[in-house]
Parts: sequence; C-alpha cells; structure tokens
Amino acid sequence: MEIPEKYCTIYVVRHGETEANLHEIVAGHFDSPLTEQGQKQAKSRAEGLKDTHFDAMFSSDLIRAKRTAEIIALDKKLAVNTTSLIRERFFGDWEGRPTKEVLEEDRKMIAWRNSLTNEQKWRSKINYGYESDEDISWRLTTFLREVAAAYIGKTICVVVHGSIMRALLMDLGFAKYDELPPGTIINTGYFVLQSDGVDFFIKETKGIKKKE
Repeated sequence: MEIPEKYCTIYVVRHGETEANLHEIVAGHFDSPLTEQGQKQAKSRAEGLKDTHFDAMFSSDLIRAKRTAEIIALDKKLAVNTTSLIRERFFGDWEGRPTKEVLEEDRKMIAWRNSLTNEQKWRSKINYGYESDEDISWRLTTFLREVAAAYIGKTICVVVHGSIMRALLMDLGFAKYDELPPGTIINTGYFVLQSDGVDFFIKETKGIKKKE
C-alpha cells in the first residue's frame, strides 16, 4: 500500500480467541489468555501480514492483545509497546462474569438502553463504572492521533479489542449500532486507517461482518 507522505497508516487488529471468548465470559479489563485456537489465529494473521512492513508495534497491556501483537511482530523483529490507554471497555459490575448471567440479571437495563436513540446510546452506561462508547472511542482516538503524528509517512500496527474497535468505527461513520453489534469483528479481524494526526480515513477492513 503506497502511503502519502502526510499520512500515517495504521492497522488496528483485534486479538485472537481467548478463554473468556470461548466460555462466554465478560472480559473487559479482566485478563484472559489466548486459547490454542487464538494463538493459531494470531499466527495466521501474522502470515497474512508478512509482506506488510511495520515501523512500530503497539498493543493494549492486557495479555490477550500483547500476546497477539508479539506473534505478529515476531518475524518482523519489532518490540511490542504496551499501554493501558487502549484496553478493552471496562464493564463495571459485569467484569469476569458469564455473559448469559449478566444479560438476564440486567435485562431491564439492557432493554432501556436498546430503546435509546443512537446519540443517547453513545453516552449511556449500563452499570456503575461501565465505560460508554464515547469513553472508549475517546481513549483509542487520543492514542491513535498521538501515534499518527509521531509516525507520519510510516506504517504501524496496533492490537486492541472488539468493543473499542467497534466504537471507533461507529464514531468514524462506518456503521450504526444495528449494523455493528457485538460479534461483528472476528478474532484477529482488522481495519486500516490513514491519519495525519487529526483526521482518520478508513482504507480497508478484513474480518468485519457489517450487518445490513
């Protein structure tokens, strides 16, 4: 991919499958390692990106993202720089609990949220401590702008998490809530951005099943 000199090209990649994904546990900041399948997915993604030159590699400091980044970075001989700024959403009271359990326990609150407009959903919080989509998109956007400004004309890879990726895509106008529900970004799915440190342009997506 030819990179215009005034832009940084950013591959934003979701981590591989985790034990929490496999057992349908709400992870968030709750750390969960990659499964054997998750490691295979990361190796497959590394193979798919073997001809893509990266000038730097970043990831969330959670082990599932860091390990995925390490696998992708291995043959490129890059160190993985980690930061808590691009962690997954903090799910508050839901952290570390079975998905089915929290969906049943908080079904009234979830029904209320589903009744909101997209603008209201953007700022809504389901429980105490829960980060809104606005919160997590701001975190990722802030980080990516700083990195883009520092790596103009370069290509970088950033390994993060599904919810934070979906929030950014919605913020950039790629999709609305009903077009990008949980599960629409597969493990190690990614999108490619170009940025001058201010604006973002989506150039490519892979493994993102936008609903019609």
